[in-house]
Amino acid sequence: MNTEKQYCTFFVKDLLCGIEVAHVEEIVSESCVSQAPLAAGTVAGLVNRRGAIVTAIHMGRQLGLPDDDKPRSLTTIFVRSRDETLGLVVDAIGDVLSVRLQDFEPPPASLQGVAREIIIGAYKLPERLLLPLNLHKIT
Repeated sequence: MNTEKQYCTFFVKDLLCGIEVAHVEEIVSESCVSQAPLAAGTVAGLVNRRGAIVTAIHMGRQLGLPDDDKPRSLTTIFVRSRDETLGLVVDAIGDVLSVRLQDFEPPPASLQGVAREIIIGAYKLPERLLLPLNLHKIT
């Protein structure tokens, strides 16, 4: 029985988030995101990934975090969710971390809004919390 999971970690503002490694296809720093004027507010734009047009999701907005005026990185994590590829625009990439399943805790009751659906819980790490995300709830 497997007692660990591996997560590709990244930062959205000060939050350390993670997606299971099995869903990650590629990480691109400085990707070119084209505006999509009529798209939902969580959509950062569109990315041309080797000839395929991929929707790029602004993870700060997706988690309900306020926008700030400083320019954000255009680091994009390409992930496979069901039958489509999405680009997750994040502030910075972390490491690949292995976590023990026994260290998992469900999300706190104080977590509200759309973030409650996306953040599936937390792993306590020595210096901070790792917030694993439900990839299928990211739109």
